[in-house]
Amino acid sequence: MTRICRPVHLREPMSEPVPVAGCKVCAALAQQRDTAHANGDKSKVADYNVEIRSHPHPKAARS
Repeated sequence: MTRICRPVHLREPMSEPVPVAGCKVCAALAQQRDTAHANGDKSKVADYNVEIRSHPHPKAARS
């Protein structure tokens, strides 16, 4: 029996997040990500990108 499936539409890959300036946690994660890049470990690179994106930062105070 032949199965007809819909085509898969993939999105553009997400760009790497930029660490927040002055945040030591973001800086450390970015350094670890750079090491993972150098080692060719794309899985760890993706993990560090998720960590950087989801790391909480206080909202800027409103005037």
